[in-house]
Amino acid sequence: MENTNFGSSLNSFGSSPPEDDVLTKTTAGAHAAVNSVANAADNAARKAKPAIDQVAAMAHQAVDRAAASAAPAIDWIGEQGECLNATQKKLVTNTSAYIAANPLMSVSVAVLAGFLISRMIRN
Repeated sequence: MENTNFGSSLNSFGSSPPEDDVLTKTTAGAHAAVNSVANAADNAARKAKPAIDQVAAMAHQAVDRAAASAAPAIDWIGEQGECLNATQKKLVTNTSAYIAANPLMSVSVAVLAGFLISRMIRN
């Protein structure tokens, strides 16, 4: 009777053919290389994490210091803006009062100013 054992990879001595051994060794070598690279990447990430955390903390501190330094300047600008608005309102009020009290003088000054400006622009 013939041997119809096609699905088995064992030879008549009960061991696998040499090609399967080479494939198994190559596969095991590839898995070992992948595991080695993965372990190296994990170690590198583990070692880099404290440095990354330190840099992030330094960046946060720098932003906090910049914000703390800018706060007084922002307050000063706000105060100056309020002061300028008050000065502008006072100037408009005083000018309106002067024009109402001296209309002829105001028109004369405006005409003279317009004449002088037009002369400066032409030359």
